[in-house]
Amino acid sequence: MSKSNLIQALNESEPRFTKMAKDIWEHPEVGYTESYASSLQAGLLEQEGFRITTGVGEIPTAFVAEYGQGSPVIGILGEFDALPGLSQTVSPDQTPIVPGGPGHGCGHNLLGTAGVEAVTALKQLIHEGTLPGTVRYYGCPAEELLSGKTFMARDGVFDDLDCVLTWHPGSSNMAANYSMQALTGVEFFFSGRTAHAGAAPHLGRSALDAVELMNVGANYLREHVPDGSRIHYQITNGGQAPNIVPDAASVYYFLRGKDRAAVDHLLERLIKIAQGAALMTETSVRSNIKAGCYDTLPNATLNDLMHAQTEIAEAIRFTPEEEAFAEQLLKSVHPDVLAANAEAALLSEQSILPTEFINNKHVFGMTMGGSSDVGDVSWITPMGQIMTTCAPLGVQVHTWQATAAFGSSIGMKGMHYAAKLMALSAYDLLLNTNGVIEQAKAEFKERANGVTFRAGIPAEVKPPVPAHIKMTVPAG
Repeated sequence: MSKSNLIQALNESEPRFTKMAKDIWEHPEVGYTESYASSLQAGLLEQEGFRITTGVGEIPTAFVAEYGQGSPVIGILGEFDALPGLSQTVSPDQTPIVPGGPGHGCGHNLLGTAGVEAVTALKQLIHEGTLPGTVRYYGCPAEELLSGKTFMARDGVFDDLDCVLTWHPGSSNMAANYSMQALTGVEFFFSGRTAHAGAAPHLGRSALDAVELMNVGANYLREHVPDGSRIHYQITNGGQAPNIVPDAASVYYFLRGKDRAAVDHLLERLIKIAQGAALMTETSVRSNIKAGCYDTLPNATLNDLMHAQTEIAEAIRFTPEEEAFAEQLLKSVHPDVLAANAEAALLSEQSILPTEFINNKHVFGMTMGGSSDVGDVSWITPMGQIMTTCAPLGVQVHTWQATAAFGSSIGMKGMHYAAKLMALSAYDLLLNTNGVIEQAKAEFKERANGVTFRAGIPAEVKPPVPAHIKMTVPAG
């Protein structure tokens, strides 16, 4: 079967995977609770003859689906978690399906489904003997909590990959030639002593005072961190009532930096600030690392390989109705947001639904402000990543407008395009065309510069999986 036959098979399977993506969009589940989506994908792949391993990284909704034998071993990453508070119909007006409920504002209903779509097509070629080696799909939970892949990586499930491919829904078609920031999520818990806040405040030791003093110290730290580092926080427990000196309070911090070492150093300083706050208030403090992902290490060899497939895969075509929906959706986006959208500025002369694949190699290695646990995988094995048009140019992810787009036919078309580019790239990798695997590995070694992956979440920390969450597909 040639690449043209592979594309034909993918075209014929589109209705099946449109249904899956829409089904997951209609059943949004936040991180570590994705039983429906995980079971749906693993169940389909099991029916297709894949070997299924569930409970990866001690997470019930994490799984690996594998088909084939021997080398090379090529992986495709998928995600399926939703975001809280982003429930939305496929409408240009803000109309949540469930007010306050979750929604797929980052398009992970599309992200994971495209991976399943790609490996299902590749499986047939391996079965027929056209392709050698092994293909794997990784069902990765809780990307939005920046930890799902970290627990999986800590479990070693990516260690024997030759290369891995992934993608993300966006508002244009391009390779992910940029890097994202490393991150640590750490929660601090202060313990003090209660007292009547009016009658005997001197007998109390306020844990909330400790939290506030810690926050003050962290705010002064901001001036003395490297450029690009970020410190965010949220008070997670501020006490029970104003007339009680609180004996328990907590605060959750996100620390970002250009690489893992920078974030680890920032964490050391923040821990000292927490200890100082405890000393000042005669309280005690403990901390719990809840997330710890690496910056992403882009691989030009694999990104170029994925870009090259656009010469074979037909570009996305949007209908006048889809263009009209996109225009209506953009009317709800604040002008300041549109003006600040660097991507929109870069592509302002194009359609609001770009169809061409952009050559953005000039941004290679530049650091974006966000973070993702795909960074962990990129430091274990060479990783290629693309974005495709799944929403109008100017719509940002993590918004209700994005949820609407990712549930629409616009999102579905971008998903199918991504599936084709990943499947075609994996085709070349499985055949090791022109020694592309060796090239990708050589680049990986050079860019890693001696740094080896070490999970940013300590071994004693377990995934925060709710007790009721189960995976219905048995290990295979």
